[in-house]
Amino acid sequence: MTVEIHPTAIVSDKAKLGVNVKVGPFSIIEDNVEIGDNTEISSNVKIKDFTTIGNNCKIFEGAIIGNIPQHLGFEGEESFVKIGNNVVIREYVTIHRGTKFDDGITSIDDNTYLMAYVHIAHDCKVGKNTILANNVTLAGHVRIGNNVFIGGLTPIHQFCRIGDYAMVGGASAVDKDIPPFTRASKNHAKLYGLNLVGLKRHRFDRETIKVLKEAYKIIFLKSATLEEGIKEALATLPHIPELIQLVDFIKTSKRGIAPDATKKKT
Repeated sequence: MTVEIHPTAIVSDKAKLGVNVKVGPFSIIEDNVEIGDNTEISSNVKIKDFTTIGNNCKIFEGAIIGNIPQHLGFEGEESFVKIGNNVVIREYVTIHRGTKFDDGITSIDDNTYLMAYVHIAHDCKVGKNTILANNVTLAGHVRIGNNVFIGGLTPIHQFCRIGDYAMVGGASAVDKDIPPFTRASKNHAKLYGLNLVGLKRHRFDRETIKVLKEAYKIIFLKSATLEEGIKEALATLPHIPELIQLVDFIKTSKRGIAPDATKKKT
C-alpha cells in the first residue's frame, strides 16, 4: 500500500497523500493539498493550494480543482475547496475556492458524481449522493441538497438553492429556488410537480408521498399565495418531517421559489 506517482507528475513535498494514492502523467499537486486513501488522479489534472480531497475518489483527465475564484472582489485571501469521500470528478471539471464574502469554503459532499465539464464556482455547497450531468454550471454561493439530480447544460444563478431529492431537467436555466422533493425544467425553470421517480427510488413510503402530493397541490396550485398555501397545508396535513422540510425551505428562500408551470395566472 504505497503512493504511486508517475515520473512526469509534479507533486509538492508539502502535499499530504494517503495510502494507495495514484497520480497520473503530467498532473500537478501544489503545496497545501491533502488527498485521502485510495484516491486515483488521472493525467493532466491540477490540484491547487488549499484543497482537501477524501478517500476513494476518482479524478479524471484535465480536471482543475482549487483555482482562485472568478470574483472581482477576491484579494488573494486564504480560502478552501473541500471534497468528501467516494466522489467522482470527470473530465475537465473545474472547482474554485471560496471567498471572504461567504464562509470561504467550496464543498462537495460524499458519493457525488460530477460529469464532464461541470463548473462549480466559489462558495458553492453540493450535498451527498448528488449527480450533476455534463456542462452543469453553478454560479457563486449556490446550495445543492442531498440526492439531487441536475440534467446537462443547466446553469444555476448565484445564491440559488436546490432542495433534497429534487430533479432539474437538462438545458434548464435556474434563477429561483427549487424546493425539495420537486422536479423542475425549462428556461427559466418552472416546477412540474413532485419528483415521484426519485422519491420511489429512494424508497419513500406511500403515506409520505401522499402527504407531499397534497401539500404540493395546496401550496403551489390551489392557494393564491405561498404564504396562504403553507398556512393551509400545516392546518390540514400531518406534520411529517418532509412537510416541515418543504415548508421551511420555502419560508427561508431569498431568491424566491420557482413557479408551477401549470398554474393559471389570475
